[in-house]
Amino acid sequence: MPETAVGKPAAVHAEQARIIVQKYGGSSVADVEKIRQVAAQIAATRRQGIQVVAVVSAMGKTTDQLMNLAHEVTATPDRRELDMLLSAGERIAMALLAMAVRDQGFAATSLTGSQCGILTNDSAGNARIVEIRPFRVQDALEQGHVVIVAGFQGTSWRREVTTLGRGGSDTTAVALAAALGADCEIYSDVDGIYTADPRIVAAARRVNTLSYDETLALSRAGAKVLAADAVALARMHGIALYARKTGGGGGETVVRLDAARDATWLTGVAGRAQAVVIEVVDAQCAAVQDILSAHNICEIARVSTPISTIYVVGREVADGVDPAFERAIDALKDMSTGDDPAVRCHFGALASIVGPAVGRDIQLPAQFRQVVANCCGGAPSCVLVHGVTLSALVPAATLNACLTALHQQFIDGQRGA
Repeated sequence: MPETAVGKPAAVHAEQARIIVQKYGGSSVADVEKIRQVAAQIAATRRQGIQVVAVVSAMGKTTDQLMNLAHEVTATPDRRELDMLLSAGERIAMALLAMAVRDQGFAATSLTGSQCGILTNDSAGNARIVEIRPFRVQDALEQGHVVIVAGFQGTSWRREVTTLGRGGSDTTAVALAAALGADCEIYSDVDGIYTADPRIVAAARRVNTLSYDETLALSRAGAKVLAADAVALARMHGIALYARKTGGGGGETVVRLDAARDATWLTGVAGRAQAVVIEVVDAQCAAVQDILSAHNICEIARVSTPISTIYVVGREVADGVDPAFERAIDALKDMSTGDDPAVRCHFGALASIVGPAVGRDIQLPAQFRQVVANCCGGAPSCVLVHGVTLSALVPAATLNACLTALHQQFIDGQRGA
């Protein structure tokens, strides 16, 4: 996202109340009772004299359900119409939450992405924010309203509804925080960011503070709490992120610039259940990039060698259909035929460790490879170092065992966060 994507924060008068942008994920607004609980939390913040802009995702699994519904109608739904359909989920959630906030005794106004001035490019399904003009948000705040914003969406210069891709509501929240000069709180069903997914690794523990780079690496490796684009945008604008559990309880993780570790630190482990490692001879790199771009497939990593480039991509949708990903892989497979193909695709799951020690500890890759080999019954087919991340492509059936073993080997002995 370009430096001019958000622009300068709105002018703040001395008497103006503090503004907080709060983002609530789909699990936080999954049903009517949870929507009421979120409304009560917003009201509690408002009673402290703080103005609130709440960004909401669609209720529960609504986005996946709408995507599946589209593919029951047609195998190849039009991208524009998909954006029109998928944006409806957040609009439902925002209106219901505004009603619930009013029941708490506070005026509330719901706004779509286009109504609150989120302008994007024309890339349907994976649009990028190019500018925010939050005039209606500011007007509503000045009138004392809680503003409820539909996340995940905006409008193009052609006045077409666009969606921002998976995790787009996080990006909406960070972009609005930057435009309004506000703090940004991200609420979900977990109380912060952990050293591993606690549903997989019982020994996982919450990390109290993280740097932007650590958080970005964990997100790209498969951690689910914060979207990578949102973290990158927060880093660009120097916005601290507070990852908390909806309803309170537990602690929090603060993501900020000054949370960097020493060179021996390993932050955590993360995994992706479906990933593809693409080996490309340099002459075909442009063609592969065109395929990934045409299908809005984001790279997890890119590693260059003297004769080739290796791309790592992952399927973003754990359940349901992801037709863009499948079409991209089919196109890459078409380039993988013959005795000496220019493109080779390797399929599996991705197990990763993240931290400043990656790339600095010369013994780490060999130790990592051995732990993975013990879990997989043989050496992994591909091990890559990219930034502060060390990843291996493993059989999907072994992913959870690999993550547990990697955490035990490299993370359990560390203390402090």
